[in-house]
Amino acid sequence: MLEIINLHASIDNKVILNGINLKVNLGEVHAIMGPNGSGKSTLSNVIAGHDGYDIISGDICFAGESVLDLPPEKRAHLGLFLSFQYPVEIPGVTVSNFIRTALNEIRNAKGQEPLGAPEMLKSMREKMKILEMDKGFLSRSLNDGFSGGEKKRNEIFQMAMLEPKMAILDETDSGLDIDALRIVANGVNSLRSKDNAFIVITHYQRLLDYIVPDFVHVLFNGKIVKSGDKELAIELENRGYDWIKKEQQ
Repeated sequence: MLEIINLHASIDNKVILNGINLKVNLGEVHAIMGPNGSGKSTLSNVIAGHDGYDIISGDICFAGESVLDLPPEKRAHLGLFLSFQYPVEIPGVTVSNFIRTALNEIRNAKGQEPLGAPEMLKSMREKMKILEMDKGFLSRSLNDGFSGGEKKRNEIFQMAMLEPKMAILDETDSGLDIDALRIVANGVNSLRSKDNAFIVITHYQRLLDYIVPDFVHVLFNGKIVKSGDKELAIELENRGYDWIKKEQQ
């Protein structure tokens, strides 16, 4: 599904990614952990097509084709989704209008008819129920005045509506209390299937108690230096990252 091949990338002439190799198949959940500044958010932004980064070498293949030359919206049409660590506020644009526009744009790119209002509303209500969201949420301006938990829930709501093949969750757990974390994680787990895949980027093992990964990777100095299963995340929680740093010296 997604294959990253010897990827090197920089921003403002500073190299951030130093040879990333990663393969994610359908039905899998991969967690990426690492200390601050290791390149985790850079990796997610580069996969999604953020134009602030320069690709030095390597490739990103999605569904069998390179996406390096595709803008973010074309990658989204193919089924890539990035949940932002810091969602943008858009006053004057309601949640319902934003999602309707995004969903119908993707349907149009696939040659499908726009989803009618009754079908759209029914689908929204079903997804909102999973995420324990009040129906009044739809008429609010996108992320405007939202709490941290509401912003993260809204990100997962968008993902649920768009049904991407590959979802990248960039520190979805940051700023969440335990109840909000549980709700967001339940929403993600309800969407897991053999027909999609997830990359979960996090500092802390606690999220992985709720969204249990198939694989855990440690990113350090812009490259993956260690991989394992959920037990690796537990070890990192107990020991921190110093032992990883020492191994790389």
